[in-house]
Amino acid sequence: MAVRMIFASFFAALGQIGDPRFRRVLLLGIALTIVLLVAFTTGLVWLVDALTADSVDAPIVGEITWLDDILSWGSVLLMLVLSVFLMVPVASAITSMFLDEVAQAVEDEHYPDLPPALNVPFGDAVRDTVNFMGVLIGANLLAIIIYVILTLMLMPFLTPVVFWALNGFLLGREYFTLAAMRRIGRERARDMRSQHSGTIFIAGFLMAIPLSVPLVNLLIPILGAATFTHLFHRLQMAGPSARTSQYRAR
Repeated sequence: MAVRMIFASFFAALGQIGDPRFRRVLLLGIALTIVLLVAFTTGLVWLVDALTADSVDAPIVGEITWLDDILSWGSVLLMLVLSVFLMVPVASAITSMFLDEVAQAVEDEHYPDLPPALNVPFGDAVRDTVNFMGVLIGANLLAIIIYVILTLMLMPFLTPVVFWALNGFLLGREYFTLAAMRRIGRERARDMRSQHSGTIFIAGFLMAIPLSVPLVNLLIPILGAATFTHLFHRLQMAGPSARTSQYRAR
């Protein structure tokens, strides 16, 4: 039942991928992610350059004047490597700031009889996005250590499973909460998330698998936001106290 509901929600979201509002959020998410990563890289290079002396006197070798250049270029290469792991999580977190637009597009198309959604103040949306981004980036940076350990233990095949489980849990938890709180408020959204934690985790895990596919992974934040909007409404309609008369799903 749960898996069928998840796939039905996903294919309903996939069928709307051409919606102009989806494209707008996608382009905004990618653009802001690139700007953020470039700004962070620039800041890291500036910090390394500021903390590194122009020259260092070393025994036998003598004066070394290229150490700061090596460290600066090393910082750039480090960020290029990290961006492979952080690009999609950061894009997912930024997309959460614009989830309301994606969710509204889904509801306009599939649930036209719903009353207006609750207003989420912009400040609260920014705060939630910053908190989510911090958790997502921090968790993925720590996960890199786990990936290295698994590789050293000759178990690299477990690396993608850890990646999918971690990001699936975090993305599913956040996206479902954001979709639900538009309709039932923050506290009731958390209660509903706890009630359906298994279904939400499975949906998040399945959504995280395509994160490993280049280019396709950039679409996942949008499809995820739309999928969890559908999933919320379907769980509402399937609930024992659901007032299905307010829905006219298409």
